[in-house]
Amino acid sequence: MVELSGYLVKGSMDDLEACYFVNQTGGNYFQSTSALTSSLPLFALQLSAVLFTTRLLLLILRPLRQPSIVSLIIAGVVLGPSVLGAAPLFSDHLLPFKAVKVLETFANLALVYYMFLFGLEMDLNPIMNSGSVAIWIAVSGILIPLGFGFGLFYLLQLLDMNAKEINGFKGSIFWAITLTATNFPDVTQVLTDLKLLRTDMGRLAMSSAVSSDFFSWILLVLAMSLLNSHPYYVLPSILAFVLLCVFVIRPAISKISNHAVKGDDFTDQHIWFILGWIVFFGFITDVFGLHSMVGGFMLGVIMPRRDAIRMKLMERLDDFVSGILMPLFFLTSGIRTDAGFILKETPWYAVLAIIFLSFGAKILSTMLVFLFHNKPMEDGFALGVIMNTKGVLSIIIINAGRNIKVLNNQTFTLMVFSALAMTCMVEPLIAAIYKPRNKLLRYKNRTIESVLENGVEFKILACVLSNRDAPCMISLLEASNASPDIPICVVAVHLVELTGRNTAMLIVHDQSMTSKSNPIRAKSESDQIIAAFKSYEKRNRDVSVKTITAISPYENMHEDICSLALDTRVSLIIIPFQTVLLTADGRAEDAKSTFPAMNQYVLENAPCSVGLLVDRGLGSIVQTGPARNSSGSKGHRIAMIFIGGPDDREALAYAWRMAGHPDHVSLTVLRFLPGRVAAESAPEHSSSSHDGLVSSMAIQEREKRLDDEYTYEFMFKTLDDESITYTEKVVNNGDETLAEIRRNEADFDLYIVGRGEKTRSVLTSGLSDWNSCKELGTMGDALASSNFASHASVLVIQQYVPKNYIANPFGFSASYGSKSWQPLMFSEQVPFGNSTSISHHYVYDQDEDDDDDDD
Repeated sequence: MVELSGYLVKGSMDDLEACYFVNQTGGNYFQSTSALTSSLPLFALQLSAVLFTTRLLLLILRPLRQPSIVSLIIAGVVLGPSVLGAAPLFSDHLLPFKAVKVLETFANLALVYYMFLFGLEMDLNPIMNSGSVAIWIAVSGILIPLGFGFGLFYLLQLLDMNAKEINGFKGSIFWAITLTATNFPDVTQVLTDLKLLRTDMGRLAMSSAVSSDFFSWILLVLAMSLLNSHPYYVLPSILAFVLLCVFVIRPAISKISNHAVKGDDFTDQHIWFILGWIVFFGFITDVFGLHSMVGGFMLGVIMPRRDAIRMKLMERLDDFVSGILMPLFFLTSGIRTDAGFILKETPWYAVLAIIFLSFGAKILSTMLVFLFHNKPMEDGFALGVIMNTKGVLSIIIINAGRNIKVLNNQTFTLMVFSALAMTCMVEPLIAAIYKPRNKLLRYKNRTIESVLENGVEFKILACVLSNRDAPCMISLLEASNASPDIPICVVAVHLVELTGRNTAMLIVHDQSMTSKSNPIRAKSESDQIIAAFKSYEKRNRDVSVKTITAISPYENMHEDICSLALDTRVSLIIIPFQTVLLTADGRAEDAKSTFPAMNQYVLENAPCSVGLLVDRGLGSIVQTGPARNSSGSKGHRIAMIFIGGPDDREALAYAWRMAGHPDHVSLTVLRFLPGRVAAESAPEHSSSSHDGLVSSMAIQEREKRLDDEYTYEFMFKTLDDESITYTEKVVNNGDETLAEIRRNEADFDLYIVGRGEKTRSVLTSGLSDWNSCKELGTMGDALASSNFASHASVLVIQQYVPKNYIANPFGFSASYGSKSWQPLMFSEQVPFGNSTSISHHYVYDQDEDDDDDDD
């Protein structure tokens, strides 16, 4: 028995009992009594210390490819007796024994709310819909690590003669369950960091991790029930409570929430009511003999799956629980962890053997499944490494064993360091040894030109960042001319930022919203976007819409977009461009884009054509019927600016499709041709060799021939369409081109232009000097700039070009396995006279160069 600072401590190394007096307010700096003798000032200091240490470690470890759970575990260990807590000055003043009671109270409260969030975001559908491989990986990842856990616990007894045999069988149960756990949110973070989230490996890892977490949680509840002093009382009580929650409480909560959401009455009062029930459910399970966190988890599972409710609860709880309370839980875990004791009592070779064998359990289980299914063993090894990602659930399991005294100081500390070592090795090891195999999906219609040529369904991936993007996107889709011959399939994707949340357990990135839209005003932004696209689908019988919510960090959002485009085999990706903002008076002004990197990555990696949409009020145009504006012209007035090159041909193909909607669209095509001055001032070719110069000139001639062929066919096939006007203009530089566009401006609603990033043209010379948005290209940036006096929206299109595209004077092709892809090319050149006016609505302006025979 020892007397320390006015309170008594007695017991052994594993069990301590402290008796003390609690002073809640205490003295201050001007009094003789230290403020640290009071509970509240001491707790405030402890909280500050653990938060500062955690954030500092996060900054240090993130460049080393370590998930946030590693920072939390290390922060607890550093402040515990393993490092700083070994100093008497630190332990006596910052972490005295009397502080353990307060810390554990807040730690248990943190677990209750954390497990509520765990259950709130848990969706059993991924488990039910998992493939056979994922199920087998989860099952083998449970059974084989269970055997390893039992064996390693007894191996420690053989290797360490000083090991205390404290409840050997019961302790081995918690070791075994710890090895079965795979933390889903940390797996998601690892896959995101390694850019594997959208790969086949990433999907398989997430499905397996979800199932593994679910089964590990069931094993933990069973173990805590069976190891209770009254198991025959605990198990029936818990079973009855689960049935009550599923068949009575859940329907009642659903009815109340449905009434509140439909009546727009889901207020903060409902939120605070739910927060109170979380603690009450924890109290019930604690009375039944289980940890109170089980009750919080159960309430989260039975909560309705409505976004409005979930989002409000997450707003209230997530930052506070993950940022404030959970570090206190890891601090209490760190206080129990004593590395010095392990170094003294356990041989180093025993520690290394246990960590190595623990790490190998998941790898062995995964590789056996891959061997049985004849899958690459390299992928099996990599997936096994990923499945070793331990997290909060593993630490909870270890602490649960320590709470019921089936793990002593030695076994508890060794298991904490094993979980920490396994998690630390995952991301660096995968980054060093594994290169993903990109599954190549073969599909021909990657461009709008190929859709028009083959007459197939036009598939569009329409991305929406917020509510304000939906009207403009839908208005553009309305004008895209869905017809029975060529219907439109829209994959509407709501891009949502995934912030650095520790409590995000089950975030479904590709959750298809197949249910009917709710006529009542939706509470969340996603609900409103889904309702808008579903309404668009109902108005157009030749349109099918699939709504998807993709949740990922902004730096990885382009991977979601490109993977979805590849999976759904779309021909066009449309992304809202967030550079130009609409002012109160309807004018456009420049603003810094929040997503320039995402736009650039999509343009570089997209498996199909891409469109960047700059909105200046396109969504305000009436979207149903042959609506007319005040001037009597038809719905959308669209201008297509044709300079030349593959991007412009793709943009013309899209405008051509829109022009097939005569009751909704009027189209003006402005093609610009170089004059004599422009031809004489054309830039010299940079190739140093004669062959390179000849090849470069031949490529330019081929591109020019393709431009002529496509525009001539467009002209003759739309000859009798009075809603289409085709005009050719001769200019010498970019300033003249922009001046002609201004001169021909006729209150257009939308400009469609090609990006033309890889096309050098004298027709845009000088404009690139003022280019502020590289993603839009030279002409797109000029039209979207606030200096261009127009209210029209701008759509910039980039045509898909295969990665292995090699330009040559005789055309190009790109092979995909046994198949090949070729751009749309016409075998016959249609002659067109320079001075011939095709009809009253085709105008050829030849005000400068009368003998331009090259055209």
